[in-house]
Amino acid sequence: MKILLAEDSHDSRKTLSRFLDYLGHQVVECENGKDALNILKTEKIQTVFSDIRMPGIDGYQLLERIKKSKDLENIVVVLFTGYADTKRAVEAMKNGAYDYLLKPINLEEIEALTKRITEYLLLKQENVKLTEQFEQHVTEATKDIEKELADIKKAYVREVISPEIGIFSDKLKQVFKTANKLHHNRDIPVLIEGETGTGKEIVARYIHYVDGDVITPFVGLNCAAISPELFESELFGYEPGAFTGGKPKGQKGKLELANGGTIFLDEISGLTPDFQAKLLRVIQEREFYRVGGLKLIKTDIRFVCATNQDIVKNVAEGSFREDLYYRLNVAKIIIPPLRERKNEIIALANMFLQQLNKQNKTKFCKIDETARKVLENYPWPGNVRELKNTIERVALLWDDTEIQPHHLDFLHQDKSIINVKKEHLRHSIDDFPLPSNGINLNNLILNIVRRAIDLNKGNKTETARFLNISRKVLYTYVKNLEI
Repeated sequence: MKILLAEDSHDSRKTLSRFLDYLGHQVVECENGKDALNILKTEKIQTVFSDIRMPGIDGYQLLERIKKSKDLENIVVVLFTGYADTKRAVEAMKNGAYDYLLKPINLEEIEALTKRITEYLLLKQENVKLTEQFEQHVTEATKDIEKELADIKKAYVREVISPEIGIFSDKLKQVFKTANKLHHNRDIPVLIEGETGTGKEIVARYIHYVDGDVITPFVGLNCAAISPELFESELFGYEPGAFTGGKPKGQKGKLELANGGTIFLDEISGLTPDFQAKLLRVIQEREFYRVGGLKLIKTDIRFVCATNQDIVKNVAEGSFREDLYYRLNVAKIIIPPLRERKNEIIALANMFLQQLNKQNKTKFCKIDETARKVLENYPWPGNVRELKNTIERVALLWDDTEIQPHHLDFLHQDKSIINVKKEHLRHSIDDFPLPSNGINLNNLILNIVRRAIDLNKGNKTETARFLNISRKVLYTYVKNLEI
């Protein structure tokens, strides 16, 4: 709750302000009625605590002006004074004051009062919805439900008809065996670790759907792809008027959309420490508030998180909360990189060939023995995703029936070009001459980041790894570059 505290006594104001802040409220301070009215014109205040005896505009006059204004009349006003005057107290209550307190202020009484005000505002908000906007809200709620049901049906159909998952090794069989077990216990949060392209989202979807026996929602959110300013509203949603630029009707967050199903938080290590703390609370308490909201929302969600970083190292370095890691580490799945599963490479390649043949009517149907060795000996830094893209690229560029070694020449050519460019950039930086008249360090750093992004073909993960920084730091630079 946002409270305006008008009190001319500096010590009393600071004491009460600190206590209200301790209770979890946002407090704006001023020392007279004139300043209070100016603040009310610019800030969205829900409650005013005001002393009666103040220089200029006193508490009674402030109450009168608030209740006469159409824009301010719904604000809750509480008056307090050091002088007992029953007649004036009754008059203040008749004029719209919510309560009247005597100094010295009893902090326990303040705590109880703020709880009552919060409940009152919530009930008032609900009453407005049920009376003035009843039919409008029913229509909107119906549309939202219809849209959610449509999305659920689409997700169900997409998963049922999706291509078969390729499981061709004991290591991967163990991964999906564990995922199958976790499917039946929605209360356990899951942490999936694996390099980029290993299929973390596929495993997350498998945990949720398994054999298509559920039609509850699966909602994904890339934690590193959203700026910290927007992440909270994306995850929790927000109420109307919560912040400038928001939708007039507010918006549901990903947690509400995923209620009853699964939320998949990819690149969890990209979260800032304060958001890590908020996420931990949601996982433990299974409840949250929308941004700018007063209503506590209960939720029933399976949490599946994924990271392509060494999260244990992040914990040791202090960039990832230890308590959140141990909460997620209850059920951990580690997906080995493709280079450690070489016996799967050809089987996966053949599966992708069959899918392309079926979907796009391509002619390729087998792989030459020498080409098989090329595929098996390639390190696959992009893992299964890179292998799939490679097969698709061959099928797109050539019109043959069998993959030959020359069809795969681009693999080593691309790798050599990238390595040469990286080495050239490294030496260029080492040999960079410092001008005598000085340099703009910020512009130089941004220029290096831009060139690194171009060098890695826009791949943010590879760029962050190349620059030896986190994706969170990289996105800060990207924002400054307006990319």
